[in-house]
Amino acid sequence: MFNKNNLDKIKKIVKEFFGKTTFDVEIEAKKTPEGTILIDLKMDEPQILIGQGGETLAEIQHLLKMILYRKLGEQIFIDLDISDYKKKKIEYLKELAKSSADEVALTKKEKILFPMLAYERRIIHMELSDNPNVTTESIGEEPERKVVIKPRI
Repeated sequence: MFNKNNLDKIKKIVKEFFGKTTFDVEIEAKKTPEGTILIDLKMDEPQILIGQGGETLAEIQHLLKMILYRKLGEQIFIDLDISDYKKKKIEYLKELAKSSADEVALTKKEKILFPMLAYERRIIHMELSDNPNVTTESIGEEPERKVVIKPRI
């Protein structure tokens, strides 16, 4: 059963992980009602750990998830964010989805968005899932997988 003690252990492991790097980070961790652990890092130059398009951030999150599993012996779902990068990216993607859907509904022509990470594509699909004017699907192979927004017939 997950408790405050486990959250403290997770925070300690994450702190040790970043302590072995040369990066000076502040770490906040909290549990969502769904059970995901939100880990937010604050640092002076976040772009180094975010990487191009958030790819480095995604890899660090994957690595931390494996380390936590190994040390705690249970699957931990984490969502790592650095200096609110993901939060801002989600807002941008939702806006992109809405404006692209409006364009597709107006022109009646499909629109192919740029390649995205899986969690980014999911945001687009979720944002437009209730839109009566368009449908979405993902096409292509990783890492060039894209969302296509099509007019609903």
